[in-house]
Amino acid sequence: MPGLLLGDEAPNFEANTTHGRIRFHDFLGDSWGILFSHPRDFTPVCTTELGRAAKLAPEFRKRNVKMIALSIDEVSDHLAWSKDINAYNGDEPTEKLPFPIIADAKRELSIQLGMLDPDERDKEGMPLTARVVFIFGPDKKLKLSILYPATTGRNFDEILRVVDSLQLTAKNKVATPVDWKRGDSVMVIPSMPDDEAKKLFPEGVFTKELPSGKKYLRYTPQP
Repeated sequence: MPGLLLGDEAPNFEANTTHGRIRFHDFLGDSWGILFSHPRDFTPVCTTELGRAAKLAPEFRKRNVKMIALSIDEVSDHLAWSKDINAYNGDEPTEKLPFPIIADAKRELSIQLGMLDPDERDKEGMPLTARVVFIFGPDKKLKLSILYPATTGRNFDEILRVVDSLQLTAKNKVATPVDWKRGDSVMVIPSMPDDEAKKLFPEGVFTKELPSGKKYLRYTPQP
């Protein structure tokens, strides 16, 4: 089945978007990238999601992340829908969003990337795209994917949180624990010996004692 796995390089597709025609690798440049798909234009859950994505766009920009959406309608539909999205946010109802929306009316890209939801169909019986999130690193390789059904809206604060984790762990030999947020303590990776950890993390390594006696829960302040 077509699709992307972690570590796969993003296909260098060409597509028409609300910001003009793009080639995906050129669009990404040296930035991180988020590609997120939507079942259809002028639908309620998608409108709330794109509205939230637009509100958070400055935060993603601070992290050198380029955002791009995909929906299975034409550019003209996307532009008209953008007015509704801006109005939903309480902003001027213009056709401009802070990120492009890909037109995939023939579902060619959705099929290539494995984005179709087999359980959700339009009135013609055609499958809709699921709510997929792909996060690519500056090397254009897939670092994270999240798949939601069409009936469940995404949490874009969580997407921002995982970007923080991905960027931090790409540069440092650490992992982020459950519910971690920027500024919280992080965990030393299990493969690192204690003596190396003490040298690498001068602010200290703190180990939680456990009944097993194994010292694998090692924390350090965020580098």
